[in-house]
Amino acid sequence: MSDAPDFAFVIAAQQRGFIRVAGVDEVGRGPLAGPVTAAAVILDPARIPAGLGDSKTLTAPVREELAAEIHQVAEVAIAHASVTEIDEINILQASHLAMCRAIEALGADFAVVDGPHLPRDLPCLGEAVVKGDGRCLAVAAASIVAKVARDALMVDLAQQHPGYGWETNMGYGSKRHISALQDLGPTPHHRRSFAPVHNILCREETVTS
Repeated sequence: MSDAPDFAFVIAAQQRGFIRVAGVDEVGRGPLAGPVTAAAVILDPARIPAGLGDSKTLTAPVREELAAEIHQVAEVAIAHASVTEIDEINILQASHLAMCRAIEALGADFAVVDGPHLPRDLPCLGEAVVKGDGRCLAVAAASIVAKVARDALMVDLAQQHPGYGWETNMGYGSKRHISALQDLGPTPHHRRSFAPVHNILCREETVTS
């Protein structure tokens, strides 16, 4: 395994006859609030932005610069699964749903998907690649685009629901977020199936009953 992502997975799919080969990744499985977001990206091999890598290893300014460049030089689709969907079908299935929506919107005929499993309802053929965001350039691009898109969404939601610190914790269970949950209670954007939120709701029901 190389130390940096490359184009090998995409080339291998193209050699099998696929034309529109997308890298796919999601972000936001762990937060207590907000949707889960996925991106699908078809890179132009002649216009691959320098510095692509796993979004988790990049600083926010670098991610934002790269995301802007990816949007300029590649085909990109971004999709979400809502908090309601997360609570109804569980976070894993919701993340797969967001991936499928992004792939379908892009019209890919093959998907290189980050993670150990392909989504059950994948709208095309695909390959699951563990730690794909560190191994495949197209998946790395998708991870960056998805992260930047979801972060921007959470910053917007933070303006509507101040106090939870979403502009910095992006909905993850930071100390400030947990404290605000306890003091202010859950918002409509909180995942009620997640234990910290569920437990607070149960406590509130006990107090009011």
